Amino acid sequence: MKRYFKFDELGTNYKREILGGLTTFLSMAYILAVNPAMLSLASVKGIPDSMRMDQGAVFVATALAALVGCLFMGLIAKYPIALAPGMGLNAFFAFTVVLTMGIPWQTGLTGVLFSGLIFAVLTISGLREVIINAIPFELKMAVSAGIGLFITFVGLQGSGIVKNEDSTLVTLGTIHDPEVLLAVFGIIITIILMAKKLPGAIFIGMVVTAIAGLVTGLISMPDSIIGKVPSVAPTFGAAFEAFGDLSTILNVQFLIVVLTFLFIDFFDTAGTLVAVANQAGLMKDNKLPRAGKALFSDSLATIVGAIFGTSTTTSYIESSAGVAVGARTGFASVITGICFLAALLFSPLMAVVTSAVTAPALVIVGVLMVSNLGKIDWQKFEIAVPAFLTMIMMPLTYSIATGIACGFIFYPITMIVAKRHKEVHPIMYGLFVVFVAYFIFVHG
Repeated sequence: MKRYFKFDELGTNYKREILGGLTTFLSMAYILAVNPAMLSLASVKGIPDSMRMDQGAVFVATALAALVGCLFMGLIAKYPIALAPGMGLNAFFAFTVVLTMGIPWQTGLTGVLFSGLIFAVLTISGLREVIINAIPFELKMAVSAGIGLFITFVGLQGSGIVKNEDSTLVTLGTIHDPEVLLAVFGIIITIILMAKKLPGAIFIGMVVTAIAGLVTGLISMPDSIIGKVPSVAPTFGAAFEAFGDLSTILNVQFLIVVLTFLFIDFFDTAGTLVAVANQAGLMKDNKLPRAGKALFSDSLATIVGAIFGTSTTTSYIESSAGVAVGARTGFASVITGICFLAALLFSPLMAVVTSAVTAPALVIVGVLMVSNLGKIDWQKFEIAVPAFLTMIMMPLTYSIATGIACGFIFYPITMIVAKRHKEVHPIMYGLFVVFVAYFIFVHG
């Protein structure tokens, strides 16, 4: 085992790797609670049950997708990088694909499956570098920041901190409402823990918030701590149902869904891999060894996750927490995966995860993602316009896809006017046509 993971060469040992794997798990364990709440549209009232995914099944799918992703990354790519269904991608799935576009969640899973398959093909063929280089850096950063704003808005809305107002669209919620105060308390606690740079701060913040809710009676006490693993049957294999009616996937709307899943996962994964590997000192000559295996592991995890019944599985930047305490090899990822498997036994605790409990996680993740705005050159107007529209249109239209479409339409236009058309990759012109068609046929 030590020889396979090259412990001696990388200056590590079992103690460091196990501690690193556990730390990474605690840092990203919040996804076990947030993902089922997100995909079941728990914060949205007045919609048919057919639009909601089964929370128990999604909980199991989330844990299993994370297990498979971590094992692939640890054993194949040998990196201390953990995977699980991604934040932002689950928001796009639930609030844009299902809620806004009206696409059945079963067909949405088909889109996730397709994106994973395409990701795998692009990785094997080597075309991934071409696509990565085609999308301007500023737009990549704007997409990440926009998703951060959107996720934060979802968290604030679901917890009641902001609410609907006919005259102004949104306004401050009833701040003296006990459940709203619980969410505010959770956000404050989590911010303090994050500021102290405590490993697992987001997860610990959710635990403290849940305990406060139980003590005050705002959250009902669960029947037990350890219980029977929920059935994954309600979501398992649902990704294949769309093949029974090809008209549901042979249209521009579905193409946009697949492209968006692929786009976000593609760059989120690449950025995370480079950031964590660089922190761990695993980069060589500014290149990532075994990059193909790492990206392929990500695509395989997405495919498996879609079959189980969850949104796109991706690499987690929280892996940096494990690296910070000494993780250097894929053995740490294997440990993280085992932790996700063990977490299946604690499904009864899901009952305490209300919108007030998940709000702190959504707000903090939003803060971390919006930090990418600092990497955009706002002094160049031709860059600032598409970047700003990409970012701002996501929360304002309640659609990640619409934000991406706006930015990718205006980018070629502003660059041509600024006489910088030679800097625009042909792929960007192709995406311009695709997103114009998106507005004509989907929102026309």
